[in-house]
Amino acid sequence: MDSDELAYLSGHAALELFRARELSPLELMRAVIDRAERVQPVVNAFTETYFEQALAAAAVAEARYLGHGAPPRALEGLPLAVKEEFRLAGTRRTSGSLLYRDRVDSETDVLIQRLLDAGAICHLKTTTPEFCIIGTTHSRLFGVTRNPWDPEFSPGGSSGGSAAALAAGAATLATGSDIAGSIRIPAACSGVVGYKPPYGRNPEIALYNLDYYSHSGPLARTVADCALMQNVTSGRDPCDIASLAEQVLIDPDERPDLRGWRIAYSLDLGFYEIDDAVARATREAVRRFADLGARVEEIDLGWTEEVTRAAYAYLAHLSGAGVARLLPAHREQLCDYTVAFAEASRASTAEDFFHAYEVAAEMYQGFGPQLERYEVFVCPTLAIPAPPADYPSAGAKVQVNGEPRVWKERRWAMTVPFNMLSRCPVLSVPSGRAPNGVPTGIQIVGRAYDDQRVFSAALAFEQAGPWLARPADRPRCEATPGAAGAER
Repeated sequence: MDSDELAYLSGHAALELFRARELSPLELMRAVIDRAERVQPVVNAFTETYFEQALAAAAVAEARYLGHGAPPRALEGLPLAVKEEFRLAGTRRTSGSLLYRDRVDSETDVLIQRLLDAGAICHLKTTTPEFCIIGTTHSRLFGVTRNPWDPEFSPGGSSGGSAAALAAGAATLATGSDIAGSIRIPAACSGVVGYKPPYGRNPEIALYNLDYYSHSGPLARTVADCALMQNVTSGRDPCDIASLAEQVLIDPDERPDLRGWRIAYSLDLGFYEIDDAVARATREAVRRFADLGARVEEIDLGWTEEVTRAAYAYLAHLSGAGVARLLPAHREQLCDYTVAFAEASRASTAEDFFHAYEVAAEMYQGFGPQLERYEVFVCPTLAIPAPPADYPSAGAKVQVNGEPRVWKERRWAMTVPFNMLSRCPVLSVPSGRAPNGVPTGIQIVGRAYDDQRVFSAALAFEQAGPWLARPADRPRCEATPGAAGAER
């Protein structure tokens, strides 16, 4: 197996080869590091790298598989990219901002610690937009992170660096966070898998643990790898009052039989305008579920644009208020989109915030009973294949059916309704590729706290048509001699 094949090896497959002593964690880590070094000039997805430490840790993992020392753990030897937003002791956490460019943490967040304790090895940290507040990934500190499939487009955000690293073969596993779609948006844009667990399933850090829109979870190239990560991150944490005691275990080897399942779907959630490429890919995905024996039915949710108006008012009132504190002393150092978000928060009222709760309650009054008649619900992750890499720069436009539109994020990110319905688990999986080559994705939404059914549907869908399995199905994103690097 050549270096690039190793770099794109799934974590699940790598673990099997490690246990059979047919592959060494050192070999895998060297291949992933080699790939990371070759793609970084194009994708600009990493903030820091820890290659020497990772190689040393991989040598220890290798010894475990050879029977020297403690036995191998659940994720022993798998390369892990950590979103820069998370604390990792001894590393920088800038939040993508010039204000915190020199901040170094002395502690590690519980989600990351659980992955490390399971044997995953962090070899790099990944880019985010400033304070993770937009659905693309660029900042004044780190420049523009680009989509491995086409550098003119974004890999999504705010976990864009993690998704780009996975799609480019520069990591096996990655972490993300999701307050309005920040795991699922980059999963769709980059052609990988991302999981928004139900609220409380994975522990969060204060103050975000008290915001029911906020979730942390896994990104990977396969559904099985997301399951492997989720299996070690769920469960109660004494520092998070909202964390659930139950540790949900997903079988990554399950071969689900969807015969007899009922699956509901919607192309537009009732009010989004959808690009034709996204609509085609979603219909094809629905047909795949039908081919697997499921009965698929299009349903009317009764939702309107009031859903996203309420959601973004909630986000401005809550998250925006924290950012707005920085304006008086630091306005000149902040990104344009950060300033705009902070200023929007000042216009938000307590009535707006309360109304967001009213809208969310009304949404689930209809959606919850509908879900009881179906195993899962399916819809597009985004209304477009991907936004431009520098979105939302001044006058930034997105392409909808070949026509440039000045659209705010709320017009194309079909993710935030399920942050409002935060107890619903949601997996974003690839659904195809648009004519321009950029991936598309679908969301598989489950009943409240029903993680297993969402993973079962996604595993069946993936097994019927794996993605990124062949070199021809992967992005070509290596730097060429003389090629310009990403702007800084």
